[in-house]
Amino acid sequence: MLPRIAVLSCLSLLCAIHAAPVTPGRIVVPLDGDWRIDESLAPDQVPAAFRHNVRVPGLINRAEPVFQQVDEFESRELIDKRVRLKELPRSMLTTEVGFSKQPRNYFWYMRTFRPPARKQVAILKIGKAQFGMQVWLNGKKIGDNSHCFSAGFFDLTKAIRWDGENTLVVRVGAHPGVLPKEIAAGTDFEKLKWTPGIYDSVSLHLADNPVIETVQVAPRIREESIVVQTVVRNAGAAGRFTLRHRVRFWKGGQGPAGGASERLVLAAGEAKTITQTISLPKPHLWSPEDPFLYVLESDTGGDSLTTRFGMREFRFDTATKRALLNGRPYFLRGSNITLHRFFEDPKAGGLPWDEQWVRKLLIDIPKKMHWNAFRFCIGPVPDMWMDIADEAGLLIQNEFFIWTGGETWNSWHKEWTAASLIEQYKPWMRDNWNHPSQAIWDASNETEAELIAKDVIPVVRKLDLSNRPWDNGYAIPVGPDDPVEDHPYQFIRNYTNMNPGFEMTELERMTGAKSAGSSHPTAHPVILNEYGWLWLNRDGSPVELTKNVYAKLLGPAATSAERIELNNYLLAGLTEFWRAHRNFAGVLHFVYLTCSYPGVYTSDHFRDVEKLELHPEFEKYVKEAFRPLGVYINFWQPKVAAASKRKIAVMIVNDQYEAADAGLTLTIESGHAMTKQTASVNIPALGSQTWRFAIAFPNEPGEYILRAVAQPSKPGAEPTVSLRKFRVEAP
Repeated sequence: MLPRIAVLSCLSLLCAIHAAPVTPGRIVVPLDGDWRIDESLAPDQVPAAFRHNVRVPGLINRAEPVFQQVDEFESRELIDKRVRLKELPRSMLTTEVGFSKQPRNYFWYMRTFRPPARKQVAILKIGKAQFGMQVWLNGKKIGDNSHCFSAGFFDLTKAIRWDGENTLVVRVGAHPGVLPKEIAAGTDFEKLKWTPGIYDSVSLHLADNPVIETVQVAPRIREESIVVQTVVRNAGAAGRFTLRHRVRFWKGGQGPAGGASERLVLAAGEAKTITQTISLPKPHLWSPEDPFLYVLESDTGGDSLTTRFGMREFRFDTATKRALLNGRPYFLRGSNITLHRFFEDPKAGGLPWDEQWVRKLLIDIPKKMHWNAFRFCIGPVPDMWMDIADEAGLLIQNEFFIWTGGETWNSWHKEWTAASLIEQYKPWMRDNWNHPSQAIWDASNETEAELIAKDVIPVVRKLDLSNRPWDNGYAIPVGPDDPVEDHPYQFIRNYTNMNPGFEMTELERMTGAKSAGSSHPTAHPVILNEYGWLWLNRDGSPVELTKNVYAKLLGPAATSAERIELNNYLLAGLTEFWRAHRNFAGVLHFVYLTCSYPGVYTSDHFRDVEKLELHPEFEKYVKEAFRPLGVYINFWQPKVAAASKRKIAVMIVNDQYEAADAGLTLTIESGHAMTKQTASVNIPALGSQTWRFAIAFPNEPGEYILRAVAQPSKPGAEPTVSLRKFRVEAP
């Protein structure tokens, strides 16, 4: 049986929305900031004293004084990986969630508050916490919520002291092993630390009846309207009420005239779901290029809520294998963020909750890198991140924290049932479905689970009135237009000592088709959201998965600077290749943000993650590879004979909705341009084209660069550059 969530019949109040007080409606009291905290071994052992301080939101590894061994837990997935790598004996394999190495099982948060006014209902919202949450107010147990990836709501009405100080206590698990086995607490074969904590905001919500539990807004662009579904609950006496909605612009306050209202008759304790359609003539559409936002103001006379939304529709089309944004083909370009791995980074600290840091991460750098999409990979983000993604104009593939591999792997949790997973997916969806940035529901990563495909997705997808597409890891797609993911890690051959290892020259003969990495063939649209296998730590040292790779590419004496240069040169070339062949609806490199310290399996490209300074080589090469006007030279020979001749193809793709006229030049350089060929090119909107050049290589041996530059004729447009390094040798 699933743990009970004591909240006005599992009250899913507030969803993923901007709650703001509208007098005389709801009052929102932020409870973020400094809390006291202590630990226990037993689940009911409330500490007699709270001897440590901790910030909320945040993680407990930031507590002062520190808790020793705070995040030491070895998951069954990590054990499975280490057995396969022959780092552990097979006798270590387990069906348990994992093994804790800590002297505790629980942490207890405590703080006090005074309500600013008396209302009929008091609800506590805990945005997200791991691992599980239990709430006590003034010594009275309020309820439990074992979910780790969605908000918990707790009805404090019967325990709150309206005219005095209240003592609030929240218990969280110290590690995943304390949760019921049917709860998905996160499965990751490459995560070394599991840090507990309240990692999203906490707030107190005071309202009169009837209370608005949820609001869902679903755009209907063709009909120039929105569908609004509201759940209201009357916790007081029976009565007649009016539900009202009004739409306005998020910025500027004004908006289209119109709204909706409906008279309600509610018995004591009754909840109703009301679905209405509100006209929105000539709507301003939301897109990455123009992330325009509206606000829906809702009130019942006793409660009020604001819900921010964007007028956008997103889906995939199997016939064309393309993504469609607002009815038009749209190519996704971007990267991945594994925030729950970054949580274990020694330099993470409070950065994930620093709004200016997150804005630079999600707005400033992606714009510079020409990215319009991210996968939030194996683990959710705080609500603030989704709010910022809405404003940034990012399309998010939001992945539920399940990675258990294919049928031949040992890690699928048989204790997970369809019922238990449905109850965890539902509030995760509720928290995100009003965000226009929420583009794709991703049920799992690299997982082949018939249970999710057959018994979970068909049930929960009906809850989303926008009918967003679902990705399901390596399983067969569920819906007729659902996408699949592909992870063609070419350089894994060098890691596993396959003979021969991968060489970039193979790209000259490849067509960029979907790989056999996933466990089934498909004609559905494909998202390429992992590729490379070239990771380096931030200091340029190889991670565990690339030590063999760089030893073969550069030799054991290579410097960090040489590895960083090669890493970004090759990554850019792969990005150009995958984009140029147009076999994927989206190309998202792995990974933009993760952890970096000795022993990790992957890493990111930051020279200084605290300042968000990328390695200059990443910007030099990879930024060019992601420009909307993409250029790819189909040439990867490391050496050529002096004075030899060759025909070389240059491919150009145009991700924009207008044709691109450009001058294309191809030069051979060695400190200066030695030969130069030019062509005037026109690439249709969303189109692609290939040009072939007859090249005569230099007579003199030495190191050279082959450089292709596409310079758009549009005033102020920046050029796109692709380059190849090669050596001319005497015949």
